[in-house]
Amino acid sequence: MAFFMDWASFAVRWLHVVTAMAWIGSSFYFIALDLGLRKHDGLPVGAHGEEWQVHGGGFYHIQKYLVAPAQMPEHLTWFKWESYATWLSGFALLWIVYYGGAELFLIDRNVLDVSAPVAIAISLASIGLGWVVYDLLCKSKLGDHDTLLMIVLYVVVVFMSWGYTQLFTGRAAFLHLGAFTATIMSANVFMTIIPNQKIVVADLIAGRKPDPKYGKIAKTRSTHNNYLTLPVVFLMLSNHYPLAFGTEFNWVIASLIFIIGVLIRHYFNTIHKREGNPHWTWFVAGLLFIVIMWLSTVPKVLTGEDKNASVTTQPYIAAAQFPKVRDTVLGRCAMCHANEPSYEGVYYAPKGVVLETDNSIAEHAREIYLQAGRSHAMPPANVTQITPEERALLVAWYEQARK
Repeated sequence: MAFFMDWASFAVRWLHVVTAMAWIGSSFYFIALDLGLRKHDGLPVGAHGEEWQVHGGGFYHIQKYLVAPAQMPEHLTWFKWESYATWLSGFALLWIVYYGGAELFLIDRNVLDVSAPVAIAISLASIGLGWVVYDLLCKSKLGDHDTLLMIVLYVVVVFMSWGYTQLFTGRAAFLHLGAFTATIMSANVFMTIIPNQKIVVADLIAGRKPDPKYGKIAKTRSTHNNYLTLPVVFLMLSNHYPLAFGTEFNWVIASLIFIIGVLIRHYFNTIHKREGNPHWTWFVAGLLFIVIMWLSTVPKVLTGEDKNASVTTQPYIAAAQFPKVRDTVLGRCAMCHANEPSYEGVYYAPKGVVLETDNSIAEHAREIYLQAGRSHAMPPANVTQITPEERALLVAWYEQARK
């Protein structure tokens, strides 16, 4: 069963990545196309603009109608299944990894001591509530003021960034913030963009003049999706990087990532619109990322080390703290990181890391330092109750051996 579930997780994750690539690719393309449209005399009646493009050895002539063309074309391509498949595969992955392994990956009893069913219910409710709140805000008077709406929505994101860290493990908090945002994006397609387009098509087929408001609303939601994409990608990748999610200010890091994502999209959108080259966005994004790096190591910045240096075990074994470090690792980590794990539900050492001998502990000193010393990523949800003093010991051991 464990063998099957591991491959199922891999297969669904791969499907999720493939569908996300299709959705993000089409989304980025159409935003760039829309911003690059040019108006001029001689366009067909109702045409908002056109664009000439070259790709794959041929030329493409594209025209956009804000409402609809005079006649319905025989073939109409809808872009929706990329979004639906991405959300469905992501939701399946959420069930397999975080709901199926709730005790290990979802619940941190030092944060909120609840049962697995309660934690799952909180997870589902928060994700669904996100869409409801977002949709109500967009339909309120705030929807008439784009800038003010975006500020309010960002406040909601910051609150959820903090809120999730008060409910789940750091890893699950980041994943849920990504799922929270991705659900808004996919629901925009399913609940607003596609239904509005269907209304326009139905009116056109019936010989009625479509109301332009439906296209305007769909365009606004599509623009929101465009700016939310990059932060969601970061959050989905974050589970591989404990310094992002396993630190004290993880919710601040997540909040800043949204600003960085908006800055990068602003740069590309401005370029595509041919309104200049705002290099300053990269400078600000870079500064914010440096702040994030600093926040991940507060109150003390990581000591520098050569990541490519060969592993020399002797300094780590010879360090004065090593006997206590060995006892800590064997007592807090080795029940999973063993040739035959004893922790219930773990059938083989995570990522093949075995920590049962002096040499194996020394060989993985850097990983132990980063994931169990500098961050709280390991043990997951602190299931083995490693203490702050023990984490400090791991940090002191590694840094002393590096001198």
